[in-house]
Parts: sequence; structure tokens; C-alpha cells
Amino acid sequence: MDEIVRQVAERAGVSEDVARKAVEVVVTVLKERLPAPLAGQIDAALSGSGGTDAGGLAKGLGGMLGKR
Repeated sequence: MDEIVRQVAERAGVSEDVARKAVEVVVTVLKERLPAPLAGQIDAALSGSGGTDAGGLAKGLGGMLGKR
């Protein structure tokens, strides 16, 4: 998650503290609105665990957004 925070801070021109709070809010909202399996994959992806199926996560999100 640190890399995402750094990128948000850089691109938005805000401090890393502000960027971290923004990322945490977005992640929380996504996890509340996504089905449990996808929400769990978000946690795994952000923690950097090696067992994350990023392709499955992307496919699931794409399906929810109307893409196949």
C-alpha cells in the first residue's frame, strides 16, 4: 500500500499523510461494496502477499463494471 500512497501523494501534490487517508477511505468503500471474495483479494493485494490472484481480482472487478 505504501507504493500506492506515494503515487497518490506525488500525482495529487499532497502530503503522504493526506494520501494515505484518501487511499484508506477508497479501500474501505471498495471492500464494503464488493462481494466478500473480491474484498479479501484487495486485502491480500495491498498486504503484498504472494498468493494474490491479481488477474482474478481484475476480472471480477471488470465483470462488476460490465466488462467481460
